[in-house]
Amino acid sequence: MAITSLSMHLSDFDYDLPDNLIASTPIRCRDQSRLLVVNDNLQFEEKHFSDIIDYIGKNDLLVFNNSKVLKARLFGHKVSGGKIEVLVERILNNKTIIAHVRSNKTIRVGLTILLPNDAQVQVSKILGGLFELVFQTPLNIALYLDQFGHIPLPSYMNRPGDVPDIERYQTVYAKTYGSVAAPTAGLHFSLELLKKIETRGIKTAFITLHVGSGTFKPVSVTDITKHKMHSEVYSVDEATIELINQVRAKGGKIIAVGTTSLRTLETIAAKGIVAGEGETDIFITPGYKFKLVDKLITNFHLPKSTLLMLVSAFAGIDNIKNAYRFAIEKQYRFFSYGDAMLLTRNG
Repeated sequence: MAITSLSMHLSDFDYDLPDNLIASTPIRCRDQSRLLVVNDNLQFEEKHFSDIIDYIGKNDLLVFNNSKVLKARLFGHKVSGGKIEVLVERILNNKTIIAHVRSNKTIRVGLTILLPNDAQVQVSKILGGLFELVFQTPLNIALYLDQFGHIPLPSYMNRPGDVPDIERYQTVYAKTYGSVAAPTAGLHFSLELLKKIETRGIKTAFITLHVGSGTFKPVSVTDITKHKMHSEVYSVDEATIELINQVRAKGGKIIAVGTTSLRTLETIAAKGIVAGEGETDIFITPGYKFKLVDKLITNFHLPKSTLLMLVSAFAGIDNIKNAYRFAIEKQYRFFSYGDAMLLTRNG
């Protein structure tokens, strides 16, 4: 669902990034990454992420996404011996998954794939660029992935996931398995920083949005209104709705930790700010009128990505272009393991 009132072209969201600014590994301390604060007067402040606490009022509400990253990448082979890689996109039940399947030959319905620990799946449907796979024997798929899967690092990191990534490509408050990519703005929060936030009396709430691999998919159409957004599963409980309403009534700010939290909050706002579960394919581009989120904590996003379009809608296209230029000049680290920004809604 694209939401825009302007004619936008893909070239409006492109920029050149030196390869050395792509963060392929995390820094040693989560909350010591750099933070670029884009002020209301469009001035930039350079801070450490732990300083974020100084920009949050006691009447404000931080909204986190507590989705947990699955070890979604599996390596297997065909009965004939050909190698196959499976990237789980979504778990439907204890037998069925939706997944990307990579092979050097065409994948057809009926193909049997042999996976670790003698597990077998069969291709039951072809769903565009995805496949429905059915396990021969029912099992706890999340537990199976935890035991035999690999952390699905983004391809731009150019390396396989290793042991440190099991901890670091996961937020410290992750709770509910379902994502195949980390909600990366949350990676900057350490347990110590969360404790300081609690001590100051700052309110926090949690939503769940399971991040799909489509978050890394670049937009390929020149007219961005023609882009088909991937759908993701979300859940918001009554306790979070209560907190949102209390904070708004007192004039506090709703601060989304990451674009996934923002997309979920704006989805429920369109439904009247009610609790519930569902799927969202909300595609926010410049011209969108934000209903709920006042501030956004976010990382630096890929060129031509839907996330770059979202932050441009939130803070203004020119403001984001200036901020990205500044960040490149100052050698900030980009993407999932990179540095962060604090943005205020433009209008």
